[in-house]
Amino acid sequence: MDEKIYLALAEYGFKKEDVKELAPYGDGLINNTYRFVVNGTAYLMQKINTAVFKNPEGLMDNFVGVTEYLKKIIIANGGNPERDTLTAIKTLDGKNLVNNELGAYRVMLFIDAISINVAERAEQLCSVGACFGKFQNMLADYPADTLFEVIPDFHNTPKRFENLEKAIKENIAGRLDSVAAEVEYALTMKNRVSAVIDGFRDGSVPLRVSHNDTKLNNVLLDKETYEGVCVIDLDTVMPGSYLYDYGDALRFAGNNTIEDNPDLSQVYLDFEKFAAFTKGYFSEVKSVLTEREIELLPFAVELMTFECGIRFLTDYLNGDTYFKTRYPEHNLVRARNQFKLSQDIDSKLDKMASFIASL
Repeated sequence: MDEKIYLALAEYGFKKEDVKELAPYGDGLINNTYRFVVNGTAYLMQKINTAVFKNPEGLMDNFVGVTEYLKKIIIANGGNPERDTLTAIKTLDGKNLVNNELGAYRVMLFIDAISINVAERAEQLCSVGACFGKFQNMLADYPADTLFEVIPDFHNTPKRFENLEKAIKENIAGRLDSVAAEVEYALTMKNRVSAVIDGFRDGSVPLRVSHNDTKLNNVLLDKETYEGVCVIDLDTVMPGSYLYDYGDALRFAGNNTIEDNPDLSQVYLDFEKFAAFTKGYFSEVKSVLTEREIELLPFAVELMTFECGIRFLTDYLNGDTYFKTRYPEHNLVRARNQFKLSQDIDSKLDKMASFIASL
């Protein structure tokens, strides 16, 4: 094991001889994660990827601000503050992380629960939806404007659209002629992409604490009951909209197939998956959503899917400089997949709205 890890752990007061079972943990793609045990208590240490997260102090200020706020609500409701949300451990000098020549390291309590990458049953999707909804409900009154913007304009869809238009104009990789159909479709959406941003401006969509990475595996589930335990991976928590989180969760979980499947006949919104997730989600969050947020929920799924599609298409036109690819057309396949899903969602907006109304 890298000696730097033990040196970083020492700054938390953990002596090398007391650290047991130290080993890599999980399958995260951004940060390096390790699990270890000291005096019978299990912890996670993460080396934060500062190439992605350039201000780890700001990131951890958000992390601690949100989790400490959640703990107060959890305690008031009779819950377990060390299981129902993440707990950051302070360094010996009271800081939220170590950030020096060793790298940027944080330590958290380990929560003994599981996560899933693919839902095998509707009940699991319902549990994940409920956990995300509960997370949003508890943070409804948190002053979102006090949070650090970890990745500026992350879900600013009009800005993403401007990036696409720039990529079309510059055609850096010389690929424009091969994507005429995709560009034509994308441009038809230009007047629809500002729905959430317009809501911020007129006040109908509140600025909220947005998680911004609502994949299935970012919810921990109880090993036996599969009920939601807590939301994890808070690195991209920042000011945003609940619509972003709901829409992106279903972009990922509601697709009948994986997001880079080239067989577009398999790409569509599985309505049973949509209904299961939404039933759980809405059961926890409906009391704090505004009328306009509820109205925009179905379109948010289309919007986040379309936004992901234009990000893939932009990167393809720019020569694959952002997303990792396994073959030359990988980003184009992803873009086509997301555009097909977006169009299918568009055809089901009324049905989705009717289901939400029934809840």
